[in-house]
Parts: sequence; structure tokens; C-alpha cells
Amino acid sequence: MNLMKSYLLAAAAALAVTGHAGELGSGADRFGRLDTYVQGLIERGAYAGAVTYIAHNGKLVQLRAYGHADVARRRVMAPDAIFRIYSMSKTITTVAVLTLMEEGKIGLDDPVENYLPEFKGIAVFSGGTADAPRLRAPNSPPTIRQLLTHTAGFAVYGKRSDPVNTIFDRAQLGNSRNLEQYTTLLSKLPLAHEPGAQFHYDGVGMQPLARLVERISGMPFDRYLQRRIFTPLGMVDTGFTVPLQDRQRIVEMSSTSIDGKLVSAGMLAAPGERMNPYLSGAGGLYSTVIDYGRFAQMLLNGGTLDGISILGRHSVELMMQNHLAQMDPPEIGPGLGFGLGGSVLLDPLRSGRPGSLGQFGWSGAGGTYFMIDPHEKLLALLMLQHLPQDLPLDPPKPALKFYTLVYQALAPQ
Repeated sequence: MNLMKSYLLAAAAALAVTGHAGELGSGADRFGRLDTYVQGLIERGAYAGAVTYIAHNGKLVQLRAYGHADVARRRVMAPDAIFRIYSMSKTITTVAVLTLMEEGKIGLDDPVENYLPEFKGIAVFSGGTADAPRLRAPNSPPTIRQLLTHTAGFAVYGKRSDPVNTIFDRAQLGNSRNLEQYTTLLSKLPLAHEPGAQFHYDGVGMQPLARLVERISGMPFDRYLQRRIFTPLGMVDTGFTVPLQDRQRIVEMSSTSIDGKLVSAGMLAAPGERMNPYLSGAGGLYSTVIDYGRFAQMLLNGGTLDGISILGRHSVELMMQNHLAQMDPPEIGPGLGFGLGGSVLLDPLRSGRPGSLGQFGWSGAGGTYFMIDPHEKLLALLMLQHLPQDLPLDPPKPALKFYTLVYQALAPQ
């Protein structure tokens, strides 16, 4: 077992016995509020189980498992449980792209076609039907920054019956065998709007970024992540697949039935197998709070961890700035902008969420959340596995209250 992982698990055991440690709280009662909230979600049957990870001033102050790793409650949740992190993969892909920027191999505002020539000649939909579209050349070609910020113009929004969306859906990108095929198919589809004109969050733009990493590095995307991020940071349980001997640690994905009961989600890739045929930079990774906590701590430290440098400080600062400032609106929601690989808190008052200016983080569709606050030197993760069904009896998403309870536990200055 990795030495750092052994240390963190030992720390978790100590915290379970002695209570919460470190500099975060001003008393056990404040941490108790957080524990009571998470445990209450499980006792009410909203979720089967969860794992939390909180660090402050570079010190672990909570690593705790709650409930069970399956709906049948046969497996007790463990601190090193493995989760499908879905869109939290995007932040890792972003870091991989920025390593190439730091090496001088790409620029953020370089046209994508400079590195993926299949994108030369990409057009913008300007009318007509799905079978007879009218196309025009864009004012400028999509850039790497636009892929990173979900502003490139792919047809991922609006009514699926709209002609441009019909063209997009017919391509069945999700069935691509690999990133090369995905990118080739995508490059032949018309854009729905001018590059850089609008923000529409989706995973599509992350796949050509993953392919760009492959093309420039000369190695498969998974191998690049392993060499440049996972191995240096000691992320021993993060990858696109899970070794057979560790698959019993994978948390079952749950959902909510129409009558409000917690049920197995089903219809997912076999636990531990690839979630997509291709190496999805948008949402294909498995991980643990321990591994992702180390990744998040690296970002919080300005790009280094335990003497290992993944990114330079200025590159991390670039990630955590709002890249939508020139747009109308310049945000993705009240008080929230978008950086590279995650959201940026611009105005706590307008957002209705606690935190400092510049707080950065993101989430995954299956119930995984992370947040880092450089001003407070604070990071927090909450991982569970649940796919909501947009039904009236779906449980409330826990992130806002979880983060509120993390912040209320901060010691007064």
C-alpha cells in the first residue's frame, strides 16, 4: 500500500477515536453539526453512504466514512472507497493541458486546428434543415481556451429537435472507439454558435483536449495522466479502470424511485471497467477522497505537493480566475464565474454560498464534490454515489449545506 495512503488511513482511524483534529474548528460541537447533517441524510434513506475529507493549513482535519457502500447495506463504507467522479475528471484534464502550456508546446489562445488539423474548415450552422444545412465559416476558429471554458460553440444546448442538434446527435459521439475517432467525428459537425460567444457547459470540448494531449505527448491519454499527475502525486487509486483486486471497494451507484425509495441505479458499465469506450477527459475517471484530496491540495499549494511540482503557481492562479469576464453574462450563475476546470466564486453575497472570493471547485454528476479556498487555505471533499432522476422526491443535493457546515467550523480569527 502507498505510504501516504497508509498514513491518511491511520489518521482517519485516529480521528474516529479521538474526534476531529487540526486547526479548523473551535470545538467538537461545530464539527458535530457537519457529522449530524451527513449522518442524517443516510439515516433518512436519502443516500446509502458518503466519505468526507477536509484539510486546513495543509493538515488533514477530517477523513470520515458514513453509512454503506451499497443500497442493500451489506458493505460498510470505508475511507478509501472508490467513486466514479465523472465531471471532476475535467479538472484533472485541465491540469494535463496546462502542463503542455508550461512546456511551451501550446498557447491557450491557439486555434485547435494548429494541433488537431481535422478541425480545419469547421463551420457554423446558419439555417436550413438537418438534411440540408446552411453553413458559414466562423469569424475565427475555436481555440484551446474555448474548449476549456465550454464556449467553443458545440451543439449541446437547446431543443434536441433543432436541426443543428439533430445533426450533432446523429453522429453518436458517445459510441466512438477512441479519442481519435471521437475527435474526427466532432470536427465534421457544425457549431451552433460563433466560437467564444456563449457558455454552454458540457463534456464535449474536453475530448479533443484529451486527444490534443495524446497528439502532442505521443502517448495515450491515460498514460500521460499516470506519468505526469497520478504517479508524482501518489494517486494510487485513480484511473479509467480499477484493478480486479480493488473492485470490491467501488461504491454502488444509487438512484431514487418514483416513490422516493433508494434503489440501485443499474444500467452502468460494470464496476471498474471503462465508463466510455474512449478515454474520456470529461468524466471517465474513478478516484477516492484520499487521491483527489492530494490533487486538490496540490492546487491549493500553488501547484506543488510534498516537494513535487505539477504546475507553476501562476498557472494555478490562471485556473482560478474567471475566464468569462468578456461575455454577457460574465458568469455561469449569480456570483459564480468559470475558470479553467471549475467554477470561481466572484460574489458570495449574490451567490448565496459561503466562501472567500476566488473559491474554486467543481462536482461530478454521480454525487462527488470538491472545493478549495486559497484565502482560508481550506479544502473540502464530499463523495457519494447517486444519480438524481429529476423527480419530486429526489433528495436535495448536499453540497451547499455541506460547505456551509465546513465554513461554520472555522475557528474565529
